[in-house]
Amino acid sequence: MNVLIVIAHPLQDSLCHGLARMAESVLAEAGHTVDRHDLYQSGLHPALSAEERRDYYRTPPYDRAAAAALTEAEILVLVFPTWWFGFPAVLKGWFDRIWMPGVAFDHAPGGETIRPRLMKLRHVVAITTLGAPRLVDWLVMRQPVKRVLKYGIIAPCAPKARLHYRALHSAETVTAERHAGFAASIRSVLVGLR
Repeated sequence: MNVLIVIAHPLQDSLCHGLARMAESVLAEAGHTVDRHDLYQSGLHPALSAEERRDYYRTPPYDRAAAAALTEAEILVLVFPTWWFGFPAVLKGWFDRIWMPGVAFDHAPGGETIRPRLMKLRHVVAITTLGAPRLVDWLVMRQPVKRVLKYGIIAPCAPKARLHYRALHSAETVTAERHAGFAASIRSVLVGLR
């Protein structure tokens, strides 16, 4: 299958980059075609300018190659840190700039609802690290990143895609043993994708 890996972390020696490299290796070994986009290395500016927002519905995507990679992807792997219980600005900017009308969705007549366009997308694997303990993310905040991904982004744009969400909590104090277990759980998900 066609795989798009999107990494959104500024440090090359981060847990996120290590997990992205592992995911790329596992998926390539399984015979998938893998395309990797490093949002920080690409120089993506996350904030839309006033002019870009004004022309949002009339202009081609900010990055046509990135838009094409998304529309052809059957598996999307997102690797990112969760900061303040949300996406890093560069990943939010990627959603704003690439998941746009004519690429990820179309507006229905009248503009009230959207119609999905990412019909090839079968799996979204979200791999995130966060400093918060699991109990805070689950019980206090109720997994905001997972809910936004599942219901606000994937469901309306790629309704056939299944979300596989993996979060490494308390990542700043992760032990080698817990890191290995987390990597093994990701590897298991990736190997099982069909």
